[in-house]
Amino acid sequence: MAQDNRNDSAPDLRILGDRITLQPSGFVEPALTGEGKEEALMRYGARFRSEPLRFLREVSLYVSGTGWRAYDDVIGQPIFYSGFSEHIKSQVMSAMVLQAKIAQLADMRITVEEKEGLLNKNDKDFWAKRAQRRSVLIQSLQEVAESMTDNMICKFDSKPFIRGAYYLVSQLLLRAYHQGIHVSSEEVLRLRSVAEEAARKKQSIIFLPCHRSHVDYVSLQLLCYRLGLALPVVVAGDNLNFPVVGSFLQHAGAMYIRRSFGDDQLYTAVVQTYIDVMLQGGYNLECFIEGGRSRTGKLLPPKFGILSFVLDSLLSGRVEDAIICPVSTQYDKVIETEGYVTELLGVPKKKENLADFLTNGSSVLSLRLGRVDVRFYEPWSLRGFIDEQLTRLSKVPSAVRVDWKDMKNQVVRQKLLRTLGYRVLADINAVSVVMPTALIGTVLLTLRGRGVGRTELIRRVEWLTERIRAKGGRVAHFGNAPLPDVIERGLEVLGKDLVGYVEGLAEPTYYAVDRFQLSFYRNMTIHLFISEALVAAALYTRVKQGGGPAIQDIPYKDLYDQVFFLSSLFRGEFIYSGEGLATNLEKTVLGLEADNVIFIERNEEGEITKVGLSDAERAAGRENYDFYCFLIWPFIEASWLAAVSLMGLTPPLGQKDDIWLQVSKAQESAQLLGKTLYHQGDLSYFEAVNKETLKNSYQRFEEEGIIQVVKSKDTSIPPRLRIAPEWRPGRDEKTGRLLASGRLWDFTEKIASSRREGKNRRDGATVSTRVIGLTDALGRKLFDDAVRGEEGKGKGKGKVAAPARLSSEEEKDLSRSVMEQRRRRRLEGRAHL
Repeated sequence: MAQDNRNDSAPDLRILGDRITLQPSGFVEPALTGEGKEEALMRYGARFRSEPLRFLREVSLYVSGTGWRAYDDVIGQPIFYSGFSEHIKSQVMSAMVLQAKIAQLADMRITVEEKEGLLNKNDKDFWAKRAQRRSVLIQSLQEVAESMTDNMICKFDSKPFIRGAYYLVSQLLLRAYHQGIHVSSEEVLRLRSVAEEAARKKQSIIFLPCHRSHVDYVSLQLLCYRLGLALPVVVAGDNLNFPVVGSFLQHAGAMYIRRSFGDDQLYTAVVQTYIDVMLQGGYNLECFIEGGRSRTGKLLPPKFGILSFVLDSLLSGRVEDAIICPVSTQYDKVIETEGYVTELLGVPKKKENLADFLTNGSSVLSLRLGRVDVRFYEPWSLRGFIDEQLTRLSKVPSAVRVDWKDMKNQVVRQKLLRTLGYRVLADINAVSVVMPTALIGTVLLTLRGRGVGRTELIRRVEWLTERIRAKGGRVAHFGNAPLPDVIERGLEVLGKDLVGYVEGLAEPTYYAVDRFQLSFYRNMTIHLFISEALVAAALYTRVKQGGGPAIQDIPYKDLYDQVFFLSSLFRGEFIYSGEGLATNLEKTVLGLEADNVIFIERNEEGEITKVGLSDAERAAGRENYDFYCFLIWPFIEASWLAAVSLMGLTPPLGQKDDIWLQVSKAQESAQLLGKTLYHQGDLSYFEAVNKETLKNSYQRFEEEGIIQVVKSKDTSIPPRLRIAPEWRPGRDEKTGRLLASGRLWDFTEKIASSRREGKNRRDGATVSTRVIGLTDALGRKLFDDAVRGEEGKGKGKGKVAAPARLSSEEEKDLSRSVMEQRRRRRLEGRAHL
């Protein structure tokens, strides 16, 4: 890994004082300089106890604003001056979009009051009173909108504040990430060039980073400050707006928005107007394409909330153009992973507060978490992207006639949004670097056995590094450090709580202590090998049958069908190549053949007819083939668990009315089922019970119409679900037991065919009886609780969280929703389960 860094990253960017110079990738200064290691963009400064004079000098430079610390000559629009917030607020409040919405809401209220008789049309002064009432309503809405705006907007008002904030935050962050923040010099210089052009045209740069930690937005703000770029306005959830800290973040760039807007049209208009003002003024913006933080380590599906506002600004013509800059932030170790595991196992997330912030902040200072690597994809024009997509879509035949030039058409907007979201995710993956901790975590979780010797660990990390590079990925470089030293450093960062070390053996031996938490780091590499993993899992449907090699070979058509099924199943989990399944599958199979993992049999026309494991791979103990299987098996387990849990949602025998179950309770029941099956040996991976993957599976099942979900207009009533009638399994008419048959069971078995084989799962009949019996028992409890809650309604037996039956209005909404989903699936023309 240390010998050849040409494909991994650009030269290092060395910043000393006010000078910015380039040096070759992995450059190590001569020993005469006293510097023996790579220069990070940002490193922790002097400490008062060890270097008091240097410490005081650094503080004085920030106080006086010397050189780059002054933050005067920034690239971008003017920010951090007295009156900035008031200037932005006045622009928001005077915007035509907001004023039109306020007038519309006032007129709507007037109409209601007229119908209710509060305004008498027979009154001789009716029009005067109506005008007066309308004026009062408008004034009231103006005040509400102004309050919303003040709570929402960032407040770039004080340059001394941001200088002090930069110094404080950088010292705290760089004490935890003691090896600094690293960037690619070529990417940074390119970004500065783009920023200069954008500033000249008064265009905004919209940074779209991945989101794994709260450190993400802190590190990007620090980099922009250090590089002299105008700080972006960061879209943040209002859950972070708690006393003291909330105000600090708002003055450093946070824009607070609600997690859910509901039907609040005024609030929606305020957000849209603020986004318009930002983009029209050329102010930079930052929002996380995934919405919330990824608790699993891999990219989450895109969230379209803020992007939809940005897109509306351009499609409406209110904004000419904006620049999109996808950003990848990778860590040796993420601060929050231990908390993520707790959340994924079902413990409710704690609400942020000042006490926890201060407590966690003090503990972070004692950590040694390695380094942060930030990479910037080449920025591109959003207007150019829109024009390109509309031109392409207008040439592609569609199942439904659509005027792709109609910017108000919701079908057009949704298509553009979805394409935009996944384009950004693909760009983030393309520019990401793989850290040593991710290499180690991936190797430890993709080997058979309890542990791995030091020699074998080094060999497999070296193999994985080569495979990552061959796939076009990047591996973080560490100057001229030998690979064993890099691995030792990664093990030190992961710590003994994640990776254990057995002493007193013939060879140093390591083992995974916390596989659940370590899977976070393994998932940082899976996007590079998802095609190979799907092919390996499809081939496993034959390999697991045992017997001779001929029995384990698979016809190419069967391989295609299973890969088609699995890729559709995980459409919400992973990002695939845009070349299409047939092309991508053939390229993947040919690549595995070139790597001598599989062999391919062809007919006289040269078409692939059969695929199987190569003799060389069998001789090597299937280690490379198993690697790909181990990557995907936990996700297959989670999907299988989610599908099995649906079996238990079949209504009990004799249940006449449809009973709707609370979605969250059904998912909690699925998680309990998974924990039970894991400890009983029917589930191989404990991480399969994590609630994020289960939630994604339920979402996928809803998209395919396997389950139906109703969301009430009353926000106090949580979403409810049922199995779609055509998917419900049957029951024995005498005993009432679930039958291992039907459409849902066949679907579950198709997933199971690619599951990892286990010694407790070879008797299918025993498994089907035991597992179905368990899921049925948990399902019956859900039904009992729902009916009991319904019967106790209004009788003082407790509050009903979710009515078990739908109202007539909800039934109509359900009917429309089912038809809309079918139409959408037909329109999108996606692969279906």
